Amino acid sequence: MSETTSNKRIAPRHRVLKQGRLAFDGGGAVDCMVRNLSDAGARLEVVTPVGLPENFTLVIPADKFTRRCHAVWSHDKRIGVAFDN
Repeated sequence: MSETTSNKRIAPRHRVLKQGRLAFDGGGAVDCMVRNLSDAGARLEVVTPVGLPENFTLVIPADKFTRRCHAVWSHDKRIGVAFDN
């Protein structure tokens, strides 16, 4: 990524490798791997983004982290999410 692209980000990203879970209203959930994290969002890897609801909750149990979010992009098994305010 070029310096110009990284300067356009709302918040700086931090590379991480953490086990997470996407929890849905109604009790469903999908495991994910958190690849990077910022105050504004995250990049996740999932088995497949097909069928994910519009909004969900990202849970990172090791950090006691829980945030409502929504997908802003997806490519193959990777999805970018923005945290809801």
